[in-house]
Amino acid sequence: MISANNITLRIGKKALFEDVNIKFTEGNCYGLIGANGAGKSTFLKILSGQLEPTQGDIFITPGQRLSFLQQDHFKYDEYPVLDTVIMGNARLYEVMKEKDAIYAKEDFSDEDGIRAADLEAEFAEMNGWEAESDAATLLNGLGIDTDLHSVLVKELGGNEKVKVLLAQALFGNPDILLLDEPTNHLDLDAIAWLEEFLINFDNTVIVVSHDRYFLNKVCTHIADIDYGKIQLYAGNYDFWYESSQLMIKQMKEANKKKEEKIKELQEFIQRFSANASKSRQATSRKRALEKIELDEIRPSSRKYPYIDFRPNREIGNEVLTVEGLTKTIDGVKVLDNISFIVNRTDKIAFVGSDELAKTTLFQILAGEMEPDEGSYKWGVTTSQAYFAKDNTKIFDSDLTITDWLTQFSPIKDMTYVRGFLGRMLFAGDDGMKKLRVLSGGEKVRCQLSMMMIQGANVLLFDEPTNHLDMESITALNNGLIKFPGVILFSCHDHQFVQTTANRIMEITPEGLIDKMTTYDEYLASDAMARKRQINTVTTDEDAL
Repeated sequence: MISANNITLRIGKKALFEDVNIKFTEGNCYGLIGANGAGKSTFLKILSGQLEPTQGDIFITPGQRLSFLQQDHFKYDEYPVLDTVIMGNARLYEVMKEKDAIYAKEDFSDEDGIRAADLEAEFAEMNGWEAESDAATLLNGLGIDTDLHSVLVKELGGNEKVKVLLAQALFGNPDILLLDEPTNHLDLDAIAWLEEFLINFDNTVIVVSHDRYFLNKVCTHIADIDYGKIQLYAGNYDFWYESSQLMIKQMKEANKKKEEKIKELQEFIQRFSANASKSRQATSRKRALEKIELDEIRPSSRKYPYIDFRPNREIGNEVLTVEGLTKTIDGVKVLDNISFIVNRTDKIAFVGSDELAKTTLFQILAGEMEPDEGSYKWGVTTSQAYFAKDNTKIFDSDLTITDWLTQFSPIKDMTYVRGFLGRMLFAGDDGMKKLRVLSGGEKVRCQLSMMMIQGANVLLFDEPTNHLDMESITALNNGLIKFPGVILFSCHDHQFVQTTANRIMEITPEGLIDKMTTYDEYLASDAMARKRQINTVTTDEDAL
């Protein structure tokens, strides 16, 4: 168990948290939610001891081990992958290294023998003999192949490093597990594996995530941060949303009844206060009126951007034809003879673990990269807007947001452009911020503003939900569901893909898989295909 007792954190004059009291118990998974800036990651740092609160304390059941997902992707660059995972249990790793150092001595003394025996006993008590196999199992489950387990972490790609750090946090069955955005940069297979791991995890989990499907799948409780307080709800994210909306509705209805009663009492008092025969009743009603208190209903600090893509013209029947696209990058054939036709009602999700293949395809279709072979042709009635996953070049500029967005607007009017920015939560002087100082979420909202103001009838998105908060993801999701044009997109948010796409494509080493289906149906058919493949292999082995 871990609990926060009277936690207050002040940053300057502002109190991020004020007298927070909450208890997280064994066997439950808590989703920590709140608007951007509410302090979700900060609260996890307080719980983990990385940050000291202004007042209050954190209590952890004596003897319990706490583990958290590291955010520094370079911290373990000089260590082998397997060692990095085992470091998740710091004491076990210390014992391993001290034990190995003693056995490596040439002049092995009696004291060394006694110390080694003590270490061996402690090592066995912590299941040390299974440490390497357990670490390997976690890595394999997250998609890190066995041949990478012995290399240095610095030799891995960015997404692979994230998986290693996640395996480190999960290693050794910690009593308390703190995860800050664990699904970021994970492919869908790894996310599915993590979901099953957490569902079957018996100890305490506290997780921050913007993935609604993930929170619905793994959480038993939701801890909602708003106005410096944390309110606990039983159930998953959808249950929290329905409960919180119902609570607000009930408070409004209760207030309405109280307001009607107040009006009734006030009218009676006004009519009969001067009437001697009714004065006693009027006095009684005054006392009743003084006792009625309206419930304070504070609107949530969450802010939802207004996302609405309106194409300037209707799309025709001929949208996009792709024939034999092939592209090699750094000696690796990323795209190999890819062909498909896009229809006017398609909303296509590109899924699968090959991130580079998807990004390369989008860059080619957006005209930012040339294929080595093959061709693509957009229909004459189409206009395209492209959301790039890597926006570094876009925002390496001293232009203000307003001046930058005006470049893409068909109407070169400051008021018109500022109107778009206001809907995307850039109010007032925010429109005068320079591009290079924006946060990750602000940059994404700028890109979405650009796409809206262009009025395209074909939208290309490469991981648009990265860096967005829950409210912005929901707004974007709803905007794309309503969009009447064509969408080609990649995204790791399960609910986003399921509710937006009507066609699924996966670029595999064996070629392109293309199905007119929902995402859940695709996953079910894919799982069945894998099961059949495993059964076939097993049958063949039995026959041998």
